Amino acid sequence: MNTLETDVEVSADGSLKLLSPLPEWLKPGRMHLLLSVPNGTSPKTKRVIPEVTPEMLAKRASALESLRAMGGLKDVIPDPAAWQREIREDVVLPGQE
Repeated sequence: MNTLETDVEVSADGSLKLLSPLPEWLKPGRMHLLLSVPNGTSPKTKRVIPEVTPEMLAKRASALESLRAMGGLKDVIPDPAAWQREIREDVVLPGQE
C-alpha cells in the first residue's frame, strides 16, 4: 500500500481537487481513499475582494493628496527600489550587480 499526503480543495458540491501533482505510481482510474481530517481544522476560505465604491475611491484620492501635500515619503524612504529589495530580502544573482 502506498501513502499519499497532499492538500485538497473541497468544493461546495462536495467534490475534491488535489492541490499537488500526482506521483508517478498513482495511475489514472477509480480507487478507494481513506480521508482523515485533523480535529479542530477548518478549510481556508477564499479571499473576498470588496467592491470598490465611489466613497472608497474618494478616501484613497484624499489620502494620496494629503501625502503629496506633506512632501511624500522621501525623508522616510529615500530609495524605494532599494527599500523593496531590503523588505523582500532579495538575493542579488551573479551578473546582476
